[in-house]
Amino acid sequence: MARAALAPRLSQETIVLGVTAVLALVFSATVSGFLTADNLLTLVRNVSTLGILGTAMAIVVIGGGMDLSLVATMGVATALSVQLMGNPEMPTAAALAIGLAIALSMGLVNGYVIAFVEVPALFTTLASGLFLYGLARTAWLAGVIAEVPPDRELVRALGQGAVAGVPTPIVVFLVVLAAVHFMLERTSLGRFIYAHGDNREAAALTGIAVRPLTAIEYSICALLGYVAGLVMAGAVNGFNTQIIDSTLIYDVLLVVVVGGVSLVGGRGGAPSVLAGILLIGVMLNGMTLLDLNVYQQNIVKGFVLLAALVLDNRLHPRDEETVRQGD
Repeated sequence: MARAALAPRLSQETIVLGVTAVLALVFSATVSGFLTADNLLTLVRNVSTLGILGTAMAIVVIGGGMDLSLVATMGVATALSVQLMGNPEMPTAAALAIGLAIALSMGLVNGYVIAFVEVPALFTTLASGLFLYGLARTAWLAGVIAEVPPDRELVRALGQGAVAGVPTPIVVFLVVLAAVHFMLERTSLGRFIYAHGDNREAAALTGIAVRPLTAIEYSICALLGYVAGLVMAGAVNGFNTQIIDSTLIYDVLLVVVVGGVSLVGGRGGAPSVLAGILLIGVMLNGMTLLDLNVYQQNIVKGFVLLAALVLDNRLHPRDEETVRQGD
C-alpha cells in the first residue's frame, strides 16, 4: 500500500509530455535547425489550426461520439464565406454569418440523426461530410481555391496578425483551449458531456436530456471547426478545398487519441489536447526537417495512431454500452 502511494499511476498526458521532451531532445541533437527560436515558433504556429480542430473533436469524443465530417464542415463553410467576400457588396460580417450558419446547421443535422434517428456517429458523420462536400462543389463553390480579398482585414488578421508579439493563430488556439477547458471543468454543460460519454443510460436516468445534448456537442464541434478554417484561410490568404480530401481528419484524431481523450467517452479534456498537439507538432516538424516525403510521414503517423488506439483499448476496455458511440 505504501509503495503504491509512493508511486502513483502516471496519467497519459504526463507520459505523452515525457515522450515529447525526449523526442525534442533527440531532434535537437540530430536535426540541424530544430532547436532555434524561429523554428519553435513556426512549429507552434503551424499546429495551432490542428489544435483548434483537435479541441473541437475532443468535445464530441468525450461525449461518446465521433465527427468524421469535421474537416468537410470546416472546408465548405470557410470556402463559401471567403468566396462571398469576393463580392465587394457583401459585408464581411454577412459572409461570416453565412458560413457560421452552414457549420451550425451541419452540427445540428449530425446531432439530430445520431440522437433521434439513432444512426451510429461514425456512419452519420462520414455520410454527411461526403454529402455536404459534394453539394458544395456542385451548387455553391465556383472553384477549388477561394482567395481572401486584400480588403478583408479581419480574416487576414486571424492568420497573419499578432497580439502582444504572439502570432494570432497561437492566441486563437489558446483562447479556444482555455474556453473549452472552462466549459468542461466548471460548467453544468461540461459535467453533462462527461456523464453522457461515461454512461448514456445513467445520464438519462439522472435527468440529463441526452438527445438535445448530443446536438449541442456536435454544434460546438462544427463551430470551432469553422473558427479553425478562418484561421487557416487568413494564414495563406485563401482556402483550398482539396484539404477535405487530405489526411487532416486522421491528424485530428491522432492529436485527440494520443493526448489521452478516450474513444470510450467520458475521459480526457483540454490538457489531453495540449499534450497531443505538442507531441504531434514536434513529430511533424522533425519529419519535415528530415525531409521525409508525405508517404513516409503517413507511415509514421499511421503507426502512432494505431499504437494510440491499442493503448486506449487497453486502458479503457469497451463494453456493450460504450461501443454504441453516438446513441
